[in-house]
Amino acid sequence: MKRLPTLQLVPGMVIADDVMNPNHQLILSRGTVLTDALIMKLDLYGVLTVHVKDEILSQPEAQTTPSEMSYFERVKKSPQFQSFKIIYDEEIDHFKGMINNVVEKNTQLDVKELLSRSLMMVTDARGHISILDMLHNMREYDDSTFAHCLNVGLICNVFARWLQLSADEVEMATACGLLHDVGKLLVPHDIITKPGKLTDLEYYQVKKHSSEGYQLLKSQNLDRHICNAALMHHERCDGSGYPQGLKDQEIDRYAKMVAIADVYDAMTSARVYRAPICPFKVIEIFESEGLQRYDVAYVLCFLENIVDTYIQNRCRLNDGREGAIIYINRPKLSRPVVKCGTEYVNLADEPDLCIETLL
Repeated sequence: MKRLPTLQLVPGMVIADDVMNPNHQLILSRGTVLTDALIMKLDLYGVLTVHVKDEILSQPEAQTTPSEMSYFERVKKSPQFQSFKIIYDEEIDHFKGMINNVVEKNTQLDVKELLSRSLMMVTDARGHISILDMLHNMREYDDSTFAHCLNVGLICNVFARWLQLSADEVEMATACGLLHDVGKLLVPHDIITKPGKLTDLEYYQVKKHSSEGYQLLKSQNLDRHICNAALMHHERCDGSGYPQGLKDQEIDRYAKMVAIADVYDAMTSARVYRAPICPFKVIEIFESEGLQRYDVAYVLCFLENIVDTYIQNRCRLNDGREGAIIYINRPKLSRPVVKCGTEYVNLADEPDLCIETLL
């Protein structure tokens, strides 16, 4: 038996101990064989590590084919993406330098400069390809904490505009996303990147990253919302989060936004065994597991706007048929109407069918 970070789990691994939330509610039982969907569920619950058995019952099969990857490959080949990638690479380096100076040299963080560069990225990236789709393809970085923070900051910027917040509030949401995980930089790098079993002490150190980040940002005299986002982004509205088990109104509203963006980025990040997951599969997990744990108004706004970006996009169903997404079912966002040739398939009425991939 070994304890592994959730990001290192693969399908076929077997849960060795019951996985509980801080309120001692069962998430996954001992003996459960992990699948992609169950690994995403752990992400959604904010579980950082789990105990798994040493053996893997089944190795993951190759999950990508040329046609399955065609949508994301098309994004990667576009001039818009190529331009975005150049700016993104530069911003990762600059962001890393700024944060390392704060952590290692205790220099004052220039939030205005950090924001101005990130906001410029969002402005430059506006075009026919969603910035969320471009971020799906930015998964090639060893400095995963920096890339993840930048991604969450950019997602929060888009999210805040979907919520029709003021310009100042959009900037605040962006800053909260950018700095939410700085506490991980205070955890020894060899623990964050450890490829194998974590000790109980190492797990405790990883879990402290939210409170460590809060103390660091508070020492910089930053806005309370930025500090709270670092502290509370693993809190959940039903009280099942950590470090304080806060509920609903006790959680900073910006931390609620960051929590959604944080999990969405983790779920759609490519891992060693798969390409980025189809957004509709991610949306389905949010619908089935997330509405009690996240602020309903926020999470529904987030999901409704994501699905709207895929109207008229071609897709393949799990029975092999291909078609175009023509209508979103608001009560069931992950199950739209798809036109396959002359036939209209309402996935809300077809429980055995789902969108397997975008084309």
